[in-house]
Amino acid sequence: MKNASKLVIASLVMTLGAFTNIQAQDAMPTPATIGFKGGVNFSNLYSDQVDDENVLTGFNAGLYAKFPVTKSFAIQPEIYYTTKGAEQTYNNAFASGVAKFNVNYIEVPILAVINLTENLNIHAGPYAAYMISGKTTNDSNFSSSQTTLDTNDFERFDAGIAAGIGLDFELLNFGVRYNYGLTKIGKERNFGGMTYTYPDAKNSVLNFYVGFALN
Repeated sequence: MKNASKLVIASLVMTLGAFTNIQAQDAMPTPATIGFKGGVNFSNLYSDQVDDENVLTGFNAGLYAKFPVTKSFAIQPEIYYTTKGAEQTYNNAFASGVAKFNVNYIEVPILAVINLTENLNIHAGPYAAYMISGKTTNDSNFSSSQTTLDTNDFERFDAGIAAGIGLDFELLNFGVRYNYGLTKIGKERNFGGMTYTYPDAKNSVLNFYVGFALN
């Protein structure tokens, strides 16, 4: 997901640049909008050694509200259920298969939305999330297993930056967004007098979404 991380930087720069060019408008902004949204996630766990091949497919679903400030600028809070994690394919002398690390969050981003045209926007802002469940699965050529994770073994709060591009129409909206985690999901642990963090990684999620406005 190295290329996806560039979306965050580019969108933030574009958002800040566009914001400085917003001028006061005589016309009143459009009314606030609320609606449902959902889509597909492509998540990974990243550290100093990012492996773009360990992508896990999941989903997100929830609610959003868009509060126009001017015709060019709006604030958009959201709340949704989202899956994160990573997938590892292995093939060695002993076994071959796929191991998955799935963690599920309730996530709340607060986005600044810049309308570049009537339908096209860029958006960026911080997000906070709370881990509610998780599991690991291992499907090999010998057996399959599943283990429920104890969320108390992890840092349950996640935070980071979200940025993306959207297309808004009267009832439907579409977009792509990248969430760049800034907090490690693992807790510090002590073993044999040494302190370490496991998992020593942060969340990384690229998602494609569809929204349906209720008003």
